[in-house]
Amino acid sequence: MHETFQKIYDSYHQDLYQFLFYMVKDKNQAEDLVQEVYIRVLHSYKTFEGRSSEKTWLFSIARHVAIDWFRKQQTIRQRVLGTFDWDKQDVKDPDLLPDELAVQDENIKEIYAALDHCTIDQRAVIILRFIQGYSIMETAKALKFSESKVKTTQHRGLKVLRKHMELLKEELVNENEQVQLERRTN
Repeated sequence: MHETFQKIYDSYHQDLYQFLFYMVKDKNQAEDLVQEVYIRVLHSYKTFEGRSSEKTWLFSIARHVAIDWFRKQQTIRQRVLGTFDWDKQDVKDPDLLPDELAVQDENIKEIYAALDHCTIDQRAVIILRFIQGYSIMETAKALKFSESKVKTTQHRGLKVLRKHMELLKEELVNENEQVQLERRTN
């Protein structure tokens, strides 16, 4: 099992980490989720039947780990919102924002931020297709979707991204016009 695990780790670790990082947008959390994936792999490798590739099986586990994490975060958020005294306690996050962790290229940061507006399935499909470079068939196997569902989810996700990118551009144009107006009046 040690050799098999090492082969899986060597072959897919970077892709797995990137997938989870783009899903949760937090370096430390992505590392924790990668560990959770490996724990699940170790516990369930005996039951792996080989109907799909190891890569597909691994990303299917990763997707479920991410979904479980999102569900847990929702529950935690609901508990905190119910007990947090908004009038007396200050809210400040010491960690960098996800877009600050992203690559310096401005377009990538905008796309990265726009991913927040996609559903979990749309985000997973977009990450696998366009960041990881999977084919439609590989994405379908990894997510246990039909190829037509991948295409539909991809189309809808790209539509959401496009909409939010256009809104962001409008905001930037408005800000630039406001700055130019302020400069002229000063």
